[in-house]
Amino acid sequence: MNRTDFRRYSLALIFSGLCTFAFAQHEGHNHGAGEHHQPATPPTGQQTTQETHQEHANDANASHGEGQHDGACGHSINAETEFNAGDNAVHHISDANAIHVIGDFYVNLPIILYAKDQGWTFGTTGAFHPHHHGNGEQTYNGYVLVHGSVMRILDPAFRSQSYQVTDYTHRIDSSSGKAKTIYAALIDGKCLDLEAKTTYDAGILGGGVTNFMDFSITRNVFTMLLTVFVLFFLLRGVARSAQRNRGKAPKGLQNFFEPFYTFIRDEVAKPNIGPKYEKYMGYLMSAFFFILGLNLIGQIPFFPGGANVTGNISITFILAFLTFLISTFSANKHFWAHTLWMPGVPAILKILILTPVEILGLFLKPFTLLLRLFANITAGHIVILSFVSLIFILGKSGESTGGSAAGIAASIPLSLFMMTLELLVAFLQAFIFTMLSASYIGVAVEEGHHAEEHH
Repeated sequence: MNRTDFRRYSLALIFSGLCTFAFAQHEGHNHGAGEHHQPATPPTGQQTTQETHQEHANDANASHGEGQHDGACGHSINAETEFNAGDNAVHHISDANAIHVIGDFYVNLPIILYAKDQGWTFGTTGAFHPHHHGNGEQTYNGYVLVHGSVMRILDPAFRSQSYQVTDYTHRIDSSSGKAKTIYAALIDGKCLDLEAKTTYDAGILGGGVTNFMDFSITRNVFTMLLTVFVLFFLLRGVARSAQRNRGKAPKGLQNFFEPFYTFIRDEVAKPNIGPKYEKYMGYLMSAFFFILGLNLIGQIPFFPGGANVTGNISITFILAFLTFLISTFSANKHFWAHTLWMPGVPAILKILILTPVEILGLFLKPFTLLLRLFANITAGHIVILSFVSLIFILGKSGESTGGSAAGIAASIPLSLFMMTLELLVAFLQAFIFTMLSASYIGVAVEEGHHAEEHH
């Protein structure tokens, strides 16, 4: 293992990380900067539909204090409700535009927002003054921060300056035939509906195309970039050490990383890919260390860890898509012949059964690859958070001291056990992804005489 090899692996690693960053932001179209339009103030005496809705909401909420809103505006997201372990787990594993450290202290991240009717908005999440549960106290160019995620005020009259946000509410809207949660911000006694960012999932996962896009550096992206830079400098140091100690026994960082390299080369690449393995070692090593680094940093319960990066299906999609591209474009004639038109098989069976199944298999392989990594990492985080939730469930959110003590006694050993198991899973999932990627590439580049020998 020489310096040139490590340089190649490091470049491939950075490429994978940047590709993942691009997809994680759900960038769908290449828009221009556009012009920044100032919203016009509605004429005096003329009332918009939004304002009419707001007046009804204000009447319904007039007798309620902050945290108690209901009626047309919905229920306050800060209202005291029964503890829900499921919602708590989903909230903590979801991506966010700011990193929560402790209490009301947040690490503010850059925001890069685009709306066709407003143009680009740049800044940091500090402009929202985030506090309890990642909710912002101020608006910024018509945007707000709700549960750590940027949302946009639908009413254009509130986009020209900064406003104090009294509270945030949510309600369920079933007018379209499908239940959808609508968030609203209470500003100057008015209930203003909000919309989330564009996610290009056609509403399948609750998102869809809206009036603005978010290209910000989120918690997951920050963790990916951090992982890439840490690994780059570590591997760079190993490469320099290997260059200095050429012909000598490895020591230090080189001694630590050498077994990983030899294991992936001798137990993964060579058996699965064959003589052409060296061509793909850069990607396999990059994928292994990138996934392993993300998994290990995700195990850290405090800053800069805690992000559920490989438990985000956008990230695992890009990683699996890279494997799909490499295996597909590396495929030889023998592979395509046995995939599209298998020799020695009746034509009717090829057309009706085998060829469609083989083509479907080309897409199912990377699909199962992304689901396996996503599901295992997400499940581990949810289980740990569920064990921690026992403290609040048994203690009835602080009402029962004995219940809280019982919850602590149960959750600590269970959480420690799961964190130990998750440490094993961090290595295991990185290995499985690399192993399956190598096997898919190996099948694509296998020569005909190899196939005959196997038979």
